Amino acid sequence: MKALLLAAGRGTRISRHINGKPKCTVRLDQKTTLIEYSIDLLRRKGIDDITIALGYQGDVIRKTLGEIGVKFVENPFYDVTNSIASLWFARDELKGAGHFIVMNGDVFLSEPAIDVVLAEKRSPILFYDVTRREEADYKFFCKGDRIVKYGKELSLQETSGEYVGCAIFADRFLATFVARLEELIRAQKHSMWWEDVLYSMSAECPILAKDIEGAFWGEVDFIEDYERIMAFYKDRKESPDANTETRLKVGGSRLPDARRVSGGKTT
Repeated sequence: MKALLLAAGRGTRISRHINGKPKCTVRLDQKTTLIEYSIDLLRRKGIDDITIALGYQGDVIRKTLGEIGVKFVENPFYDVTNSIASLWFARDELKGAGHFIVMNGDVFLSEPAIDVVLAEKRSPILFYDVTRREEADYKFFCKGDRIVKYGKELSLQETSGEYVGCAIFADRFLATFVARLEELIRAQKHSMWWEDVLYSMSAECPILAKDIEGAFWGEVDFIEDYERIMAFYKDRKESPDANTETRLKVGGSRLPDARRVSGGKTT
């Protein structure tokens, strides 16, 4: 299995709280950044072929990681494109991968969460969290295991859960996926998110979704998200018991939707 971490975006919604640095370089503690944690997590699960898509302050990410043995691709147009362009620059890495995980670089997955993701053999499949409906940012509405609606504006009644920020593809699907990616780029759809490539194919093949079964995860979009992730990480290091996931999952919600700032992802 290969992995692609998309880390080209600027992260304007939290930028002032983290001194303008890339979201994936925020520290979980004095020794470990988010991107280092994610790489280590993937490697502990047997995934050594890891590519990182860079853009905003890519030199900072390279310096943070040093000689860590990952591959890099650059999206030089990160400031005028969205994550679909970062995926396009990494398209060659999608070939011949067997199973492939694509993950937004600002996402923190606990070990139970990555275990749920990597255990999944169906394709294409994205992951969501049914416990985060009211505070959800990007939402899925699912019927059975199929995504039928998606977006930030879904009502609570239409929300099955919050999108977790990663997907699994099988090799047999990747050629079709890359062909659609190329088609959208040629049509100048540079402002789309990478997930929109999948959504554009929903009439042709089912886009599946799976709940992460209560496992802890977080996304560094708002300062409250970051604080919640740090609290979880600190607690797990100090007392790695089974109760930490549930306690922090309930106690560390984001700001209510009414106080959010709208905007797209640019990873």
